[in-house]
Amino acid sequence: MDNFEETLVQGSEEDLQALKAWLFRENIRLVTASKELERMKEQFLKEKMQFQDEMKVLNRKISGERQRLKEDNQFFEKKMEILRNGFSQLDMDRRRLDKEWAKLAAQRELMSEHAGYESTPDVSVFFKGVRSPLALKKRYKDLIKIFHPDNVAGDKEIIQRINREYESLKNDYDNFKQA
Repeated sequence: MDNFEETLVQGSEEDLQALKAWLFRENIRLVTASKELERMKEQFLKEKMQFQDEMKVLNRKISGERQRLKEDNQFFEKKMEILRNGFSQLDMDRRRLDKEWAKLAAQRELMSEHAGYESTPDVSVFFKGVRSPLALKKRYKDLIKIFHPDNVAGDKEIIQRINREYESLKNDYDNFKQA
């Protein structure tokens, strides 16, 4: 149907019927195509809305995750600051303790240089106030528990001196009992 105007003006009845049929088919094709385009447009708009909704949801999730990550980073930084402060405090305490140990060692060395000073304490002090053999035995057991070498405060030399003092006091009580 290249010569549409020519067929209208000079065409025969047959040509006009063919043109009419072609126009009818073309009209149906255009209406169908238009409906298909409209349906596709609606489908596209529907998908667009779904996509926008999904994007909003994802953006909220991303925003929430970014906020959570930011809070986690802040929390981590606070923890690190606490640890740094703790370690610096521990370091200061260690230095102070080292100084105190050095002073104590210097005092011990100075005292050991003086005549008559013994490096271990006089254990007779441990048995002051003991008036009976039963009290002596109880005090002895308590001292052994405290100064046993397996304990933190334990010292083998002090235990030996406590044993000697205990034996001496025990003998004194036994002699007193016999007398």
